[in-house]
Amino acid sequence: MTGRFALFCLAAAAVLATLTVPTAPAAAQCRLCDTPELIVDPVDKAEERVQLSVETMLDFDQLVVLGDGSATLGATGARMTEGGIAALSARAMVGEVVIRGEAGRQISISLPDYIELHNIEGGRIRLESIEHDLPSQPELDANGELRFRFGGRLEISGAAEGDYRGDVPIVAEYR
Repeated sequence: MTGRFALFCLAAAAVLATLTVPTAPAAAQCRLCDTPELIVDPVDKAEERVQLSVETMLDFDQLVVLGDGSATLGATGARMTEGGIAALSARAMVGEVVIRGEAGRQISISLPDYIELHNIEGGRIRLESIEHDLPSQPELDANGELRFRFGGRLEISGAAEGDYRGDVPIVAEYR
């Protein structure tokens, strides 16, 4: 559907380009000037979008599961197992996210309380108590960036063999 819409827009743009309509002269950079003059519309600057990129995905790697229990991977990288979880792999990695936008702006970031992970056989486990290392008042630095890490606790009950996957929805917006 998006491809058709894009093609329609391109076709409409081509038709509009062939029409001759009297307009005001277009503004352009003078080729004889020493340095180009950059004019930034303050309205456009205020509307700079917040961008979010995942640098490292949260990955518990492998667990040794003997029975019901939990495995915790904290935002600092601290590891802990409880109950029937005998070990959490040393290769487990916390998630790391970079938020980019207008320098100095405060932002609000929300993560879910939990998510459900699924495997190809239809099994499910929960990632609960998602934690992060964000300050209480997150703000983009002078470069317009904010980095944070996150982890959580896997709750496992019953037969849980398999490779589990899921998405952690993260919402970031200006305050």
